[in-house]
Amino acid sequence: MSELLAAGPVEKMRTALADPVQYALRLGEHEIPMNQYLGQRLELHYSGAINCMHCGRKTAKSFNQGYCYPCFKRLAQCDSCIMSPEKCHYAAGTCREPEWGEQHCMIDHFVYLSNTSGLKVGITRGSQVPTRWMDQGATQAQAIFRVDTRLHSGLVETVFKQHIADKTNWQAMLKGEAEAVDLEGARVRLLAECAGEIDALQQQFGLQAITVLEGQPQTLIRYPVLEYPKKVSSFNLDKVPRAGGILLGIKGQYLIFDAGVINMRKYGGYQLSLSIG
Repeated sequence: MSELLAAGPVEKMRTALADPVQYALRLGEHEIPMNQYLGQRLELHYSGAINCMHCGRKTAKSFNQGYCYPCFKRLAQCDSCIMSPEKCHYAAGTCREPEWGEQHCMIDHFVYLSNTSGLKVGITRGSQVPTRWMDQGATQAQAIFRVDTRLHSGLVETVFKQHIADKTNWQAMLKGEAEAVDLEGARVRLLAECAGEIDALQQQFGLQAITVLEGQPQTLIRYPVLEYPKKVSSFNLDKVPRAGGILLGIKGQYLIFDAGVINMRKYGGYQLSLSIG
């Protein structure tokens, strides 16, 4: 006999840096601590309804992981420059929401190296350290630049991603922990390889705009995983409205069950219920 734990529109899981990372699944007003359910049988059920995470209206389809179409077209946080920060057009006066841009884009960002499915480069707002790293399933992370806008972070990242990956192989990330890498050694090597391009950016925007960070501490992250799957298969709630099984682990924004994995961030706004047993 199953027992209902909570129900409501889902948001990405809340994380807290601990050993291991502590996860809370958010369903409406409910926050369910998930680590305590490792090794137990859980089931997620999708009711068929989706509510926009911004305006709350019902929508037949979710855009950009949780928005209705009007919000997707209107909100700055849904613009293409969020995924491609080097295309930021705030300075051109064409930002969809200049106030939002000032609060989220025209502030300090970090360019970092991390180890998810291997070495990668990424960017994040200062306020999202270390949340961003946990959301990506990184086991190691280190900030290497502080920049004063999202645009500048994107320009620096573009230089680095000519030499290393800027995406996570999520299937490899879910099969186990990546082999440890020397982030400081990688930082020194990449700075040498990219010195000309970085110098050019600093000359264009100023040394204060793009600051190299020396000797930053490395963050090590361990996830609550009892067992990694040998083969990764995903649940698709749009095709089959149920997902679950024995909860074997949590990593990034994925719940890892013995029957498959599910990316909770993908289903933002979906009306879900969580049951145990």
